[in-house]
Amino acid sequence: MQSGLLHHMAGDARAAYRAVAGLPASRRSEGLEACAHALAAAKEEILAANQEDMQHADHLSDAMRDRLLLTPKRVEDIIAAVQAIARQPDPLGRVLEHWANPVNGLSFEKVAVPLGVIAMIYESRPNVTVDAGALCLRSGNAVILRGGSESARSSRSMVAAMQAGLHAANLPTALIQIVPTQDREAIHCLLKMHQEIDVVIPRGGAGLTRLVAEESRVPTLLHLEGNCHTYIHRAADPHMAMAVLHNAKLRRTGVCGATESLVMDGVIAATLLPQIVENLTSAGCVLYGDEAARAIDARIKPANAEDWAKEYLAAELSVKIVTGLEEAIAHINRYGSHHTDAIITGDNAAAQHFLREVDSAIVLHNASTQFADGGEFGFGAEIGIATGRLHARGPVGAAQLTTYKYLVHGEGTVRP
Repeated sequence: MQSGLLHHMAGDARAAYRAVAGLPASRRSEGLEACAHALAAAKEEILAANQEDMQHADHLSDAMRDRLLLTPKRVEDIIAAVQAIARQPDPLGRVLEHWANPVNGLSFEKVAVPLGVIAMIYESRPNVTVDAGALCLRSGNAVILRGGSESARSSRSMVAAMQAGLHAANLPTALIQIVPTQDREAIHCLLKMHQEIDVVIPRGGAGLTRLVAEESRVPTLLHLEGNCHTYIHRAADPHMAMAVLHNAKLRRTGVCGATESLVMDGVIAATLLPQIVENLTSAGCVLYGDEAARAIDARIKPANAEDWAKEYLAAELSVKIVTGLEEAIAHINRYGSHHTDAIITGDNAAAQHFLREVDSAIVLHNASTQFADGGEFGFGAEIGIATGRLHARGPVGAAQLTTYKYLVHGEGTVRP
């Protein structure tokens, strides 16, 4: 029964994608504006559904509860993101390259087109429901959403609103669908539907991404965990370093761009580290460090081997003291998840070396790792942060949800 339902949903999604992919950008913009209007009209129903989800979420950590929670301001931000996506340039039809071959007389265009039918599998964050739906509509794709059980009521309420908006705009409601069951067998079924689904995008913990990576017969765009680092170089401004680190760690501890590890140059550690420890511990943060860090400040607890690669998603931070830039880069490349890492320094040459050599999707200079967000990049929203190397890397917005095809023009040209 479940397999039949998912295959039926995928068939409807395929038909919807084909109906919309060739429409002018203005029609998809109208659909997005209608979705934003419908979400605003359903705001109270969405908040009520989220409160029900929160009432059943006592087993979650504080970070996960924060991810799940919707407030009036967060719903307003979600709606604003949909409106921003509606105003974005059309990612479809862009001529990525064009050239002529004087030998055979043909002219070539490489043009952006939709990916097709996308399955989005995610956990606990109801805003992903709207972000994924809006970005897929902007890019001419259809999406089948399978959210986590913790956010099921919130997600269903949001999808109902977006489908009402699609209907009002005279667009197929099957462009944005949600799997109506929380049975995990639905995930296994989606991962096998390589003939009906073009791309699978997981967004969640290591367990989910590992499951998708190991089982999927459908091409995947992976969003891995965020073990992000902030490296304070010997030429850093101390006040800037403390302010940026505080924001990178504690602004929201449950987001994937939160700094989980502080790497500090030993030359300045003796004077600056105690100030950092005071700043963070007074805000409730627990620090775990190597012997060099603990020798400087006894408030730092001993770190074990697992701390260097750990995504805490909490007010916890590992501290590593290094001899200089090269050791910092080596440590980050070894233990990081290739998500987002930052250097704080006034030395431009050191910054450029770090930006070039750190092997991560996002690398920042003198800025908080919490800017690892599609909205902050000007994408309106994101469907995730891709940490692999194929197709897309970093924040995945509408433009990254496209592929391309070649258009070839001749004049009765035949091959000799």
